[in-house]
Amino acid sequence: MAGGAVLKALQFIVTNVYYHKLVVFVLISIVNGAKSGSGGQVLPVNDANWTLILQGEWMLKFYAPWCPACQQIQPDWENFAKKSKALGISVGKVNVTQEPGLSGRFLVTTLPTIFHAKEGLFRRYLASRTVEDLQSYIREKKWESVEPVPAWKAPSSIGMTGMSWLFRLSVWLRHIHSYLTETLGIPVWGSYTIFALVTLLTGLFLGLMLVLIVDCLCPSKTRYREVTTEVHEELSDGEQEGVPTEEKQQCDTEDEKESLSDRASREDSAGDEASGPEEQAVDTVDGLPSGNTAATGVRKRKPQVTESMNPSTNT
Repeated sequence: MAGGAVLKALQFIVTNVYYHKLVVFVLISIVNGAKSGSGGQVLPVNDANWTLILQGEWMLKFYAPWCPACQQIQPDWENFAKKSKALGISVGKVNVTQEPGLSGRFLVTTLPTIFHAKEGLFRRYLASRTVEDLQSYIREKKWESVEPVPAWKAPSSIGMTGMSWLFRLSVWLRHIHSYLTETLGIPVWGSYTIFALVTLLTGLFLGLMLVLIVDCLCPSKTRYREVTTEVHEELSDGEQEGVPTEEKQQCDTEDEKESLSDRASREDSAGDEASGPEEQAVDTVDGLPSGNTAATGVRKRKPQVTESMNPSTNT
């Protein structure tokens, strides 16, 4: 009885140890198989793990399931991925229908599009897409002769980050348009009208918010309008001294002319009283101004005196 119990205990221990060893061996085989399989498969890249491309060397393909050219190169791309471990690179793919943000980040406009990435520097692959050409591109380092993408156009730049959000917004708007036209049965023109009204209201709201922010940051200052009264006063003698000399000379000359004209007019009036009405008529006919000198008046009166002394000539 005791010997039988000991044998059963030994069998149980041996069986359990063998079972544990078998489980451990199976787990190790699974892990090794997963590691070896991951080195020869195409890795899907999305918005969550795209930063892995910034480290190491990668070959990345952008495709769409409905694209005939993408379907044509798919077998070659998978064969190339199986040899990626020997080449020391990683091979990935991006489905643009599911990842519009990445297509905008890399500014993908044609399908299929292939990029080579080496430590964060991206170069577009434009050669043949066969397995042999892809391998020679990596082994012979043909990518060194290709100009990398500029820094402002790099996927991690601010501009391309904004472009990725723009692509996401376009896809989101497309889904809304499909929902309005297909699910709700709204006409196409009605959907466009709704989008136009929403865009207009959004612009007005953003403009109002911008004005409020500017007023809060830079408040406008109150400006008081100053009203000035002009008082016109006559210039005193002391202020007249400040008048320029040229103006003074002109004024003095005009005053002298006026004084001379007044003096001549007085002399003419005195001569007219002495000579009588005949001399006044001669002066009127001649049309001489009142400002002539006394000499001119005397010169014109002499002939009249001679005529009066010889009455025979007048007859």
